[in-house]
Amino acid sequence: MERSLVLLKPDCVQRRLMGQIISRFEDKGLNIIAMKLLQVTPEMSKQHYAEHVEKPFYPGLEEFITGAPVLAMVIEGLEVIRVIREMLGATSGLKAASGTIRGDYSSSRQMNLVHASDSPEAAAREIGLYFDAAEVLDFTPCLTPWLKAGDE
Repeated sequence: MERSLVLLKPDCVQRRLMGQIISRFEDKGLNIIAMKLLQVTPEMSKQHYAEHVEKPFYPGLEEFITGAPVLAMVIEGLEVIRVIREMLGATSGLKAASGTIRGDYSSSRQMNLVHASDSPEAAAREIGLYFDAAEVLDFTPCLTPWLKAGDE
C-alpha cells in the first residue's frame, strides 16, 4: 500500500466540487485515511512549495493557495500516487484529457483544483506538513476484498 497527500485547492472548495472529487477517489476504490479542512498559511505555503519560493510566479501561487480553505486528505491504495495523478490529468486544465478530474472541471493552469504528491518521498514530506501521525488512521474497509486480490 502507498499513501499520497491530496489537497482540494481553494478553487475546488469555492466552486463546491469537493464532494464530486472525493466521490471519484472513492469510486476508484481508494481509501481516505485522513481528512481536514484548513487554511494554508504563508508559512505552510513556503514549506509545501519550497522548490518554487524563489521563482517569479511564487507570489501568485502563495496568494492563491492561502486565499481560501483547502481540504487536505491522505489517500491510500495500490500504486496510489500514479493512480491519482492519472485521475487528475495534465497540470493545466486546458491540456487535461476529458474524463480526468482537471479535464472535466478545470480550464486553467493554476486553478487546477487538486494537488497530489508526485513521489513516495514527496508524499511522506507533504503528509507530515498537514497531518500529525495520530490524525492518519490505519484501517481496512470491509469491502477491500472486493476491490483487490489478496496477493496485491
